[in-house]
This record gives sequence, structure tokens and C-alpha cells, in this order.
Amino acid sequence: MRILYLFLFALIIVSCKTEKKNTEKKTTEKTIKNSLIYPEEKYFKSLKQITFGGDNAEAYWSFDDKQLVFQSNNKNWGVNCDQMFLMNANETFKDSKPPMISTGFGRTTCAYFLPDNKHFVYGSTHLKDKECPEVPLRKNGKYVWPIYDSFDIFVSDLEGNIVKQLTNEIGYDAEATVSPKGDKIVFTSTRSGDLELYTMNLDGSDVKQITNELGYDGGAFFSPDGTKIIFRASRPKTEEEIKAYKDLLAEGLVEPTDMELFICNADGSDLKQLTDLGNANWSPFFHPSGKKILFSSNFEAERGFPFNLYMIDIDGKNLERVTHGETFDAFPVFSNDGKKLIFSSNRNNGGGRDTNLFIAEWQD
Repeated sequence: MRILYLFLFALIIVSCKTEKKNTEKKTTEKTIKNSLIYPEEKYFKSLKQITFGGDNAEAYWSFDDKQLVFQSNNKNWGVNCDQMFLMNANETFKDSKPPMISTGFGRTTCAYFLPDNKHFVYGSTHLKDKECPEVPLRKNGKYVWPIYDSFDIFVSDLEGNIVKQLTNEIGYDAEATVSPKGDKIVFTSTRSGDLELYTMNLDGSDVKQITNELGYDGGAFFSPDGTKIIFRASRPKTEEEIKAYKDLLAEGLVEPTDMELFICNADGSDLKQLTDLGNANWSPFFHPSGKKILFSSNFEAERGFPFNLYMIDIDGKNLERVTHGETFDAFPVFSNDGKKLIFSSNRNNGGGRDTNLFIAEWQD
């Protein structure tokens, strides 16, 4: 999650890792001739639009690449805030509705398949309140994200039956993703008093804190071999920045307009800052080679947007722009076989505010 800046980040969808927001459009999309792919987007061999309304994001592949789980607030699907939906990898939903596989209560975020392809983990607020929690967007004139202390992490089957609750601590527990090795979950929690990363076994045991610097550590993903973790983080440094961060966090809020990417070993060791671009750099995901990171950023934007996808080596070199839209591209996730990429975009939405899912055939 990153944010649009002085301009209402209207584009942001919170990434798991956080929330989805509407877009305020002051620009128009580039003309797309005979394709959803802009001419400069050389890594896309083909591109298919999957959803056609609402805010759709955080789509993640099953381990066998046959299905995906994603979050949506599409009112035409009978939901008022983010819930989880299941789709087959070859489906689209222009005139149909996917099955909802969360409870339908509270707000959900960040679903991720478990290795058996029959269960998934996700964050939900439904235990505290079955209604959708309020979504504050601004505090003291600045864009903010809510960090609900009612979020806990659950395991569900693909029919929507919760089979296990993995967290039960006071505070925010969410943004869970699973290692490709199938042995660990990484997630964000406020149980220490700050937003830090933790790992645990698939059954919720052996919880270990792996980051400990002041700031919002979130949106973490494992490398293809499970040995490294990439994530986004804020790092307030001045007394004024630290006070502002702590004051907001005490109210269950964060200001996600200034974040960079960090990389570390799966146990938190050898932590390094990967980007130093300014503005909002977020929703990172490893390239199938494990040697590059795909992420979303507005560092080239003068007014907060556009957000585009970029790629960078894990040593911070060879930064390259991947998408060339004029609004919002984010949440890139490669299939496990490395052949496809799903991401969220405002392209082809008729100039409205919908954020839809797209699947590209990837070519290096």
C-alpha cells in the first residue's frame, strides 16, 4: 500500500497489504489501439481483463496455478466492503459473479493459498463486528490508512468454512502470505506496539518477530526459494516524523505516502534497504528468477499519480519501468510457474473509478 500524495490518493487500493480506495481522475488513459497493452509494455505478450467493476485487488495464485483468490467490494456482487472471492485461472467476470469464500461479515484483507490448494489464510474483522468498519481517509488534511485492531488471521476452506484461527493477540494481525516452500507464513502485527513483521508455522505455532525498527513494516512476500523476504516500510527519522507516526498509530492509523522497499533473509537477518526513490514504493513481489523485484511506485509522479509497475534487481540496480499507464497499476503477482502475472489496474475502466484485475502472459 502506498499512497497517492498531496492529491487524494484516490487511486490506492490498499495492499494488503491494506485497503482499496477510489480514484480521482484528472488525466485520461492513453489511447489503447487494438489491445489493453500500451506500446511500451514489452514484458506483456498478452493481457486479459478479469473483472469489470468495483475495486478488485490482492489476487493470489494457488500453488498449482489453477485458481486465484482475491478481494473485491463490487456492490453488484452483494458486498459493502472487501470480501474474498474464488476464481479459476481461465475465468472472467463481465456478466457473472465468482463465489464468495469469506464469511460476508466485517472487512477482509490479504488472502493467500496454503500448499494443499484446498485452504487459504486471510485477515478479517468479523469477530469484533459483523458490520463493515468505517474507513477514515484523512487526518489533519493528510491521507491515512486504518489499521484495525479487530483484524485476526484465519484459515478457511474453499467453501468459506473457517477451520482455524491462527492469531488471537490484542491488536492488528493481517497481511499474511505463505512461503513457496510451504512451511512458513509471514504477517504484520502490532503486538509489540509497532507495525512489525512476524513469521509462524502454517498451524500458527512458533511465532517469531523478524523486524524491530520503528515504522510500518508490511506487505511482505517470500522469494521463490523461501530464503528471502521483500516488504515495504516507512522509517520516520526526525522527532516530528516519529511523533506524527506514533500519534497516528495510537489512533489505529498510518500515513502511507512515504515508503521504500526492504529485503532481508527469511529470519530477518541481513536487512537492507532496496529502494531510495521517494514517494510511495510498495506491493513488491519477486520475479520468478528470485533476482529481481516487481513493485508499484509513484516516484516519478508530480501530483501523486500515476502509479506504475517497475522492476529492480535485488541489489538495487537496473531500475526499469514495466507499465506505462496514466492512473494506477499495482499488486503484481507472478504465477508459480512464472508464466503469468496478475495485477490491478484502472486501465480500460471508461474513465471511472473501478480498479480491475488483469492477467498478462509474461515474457522476459
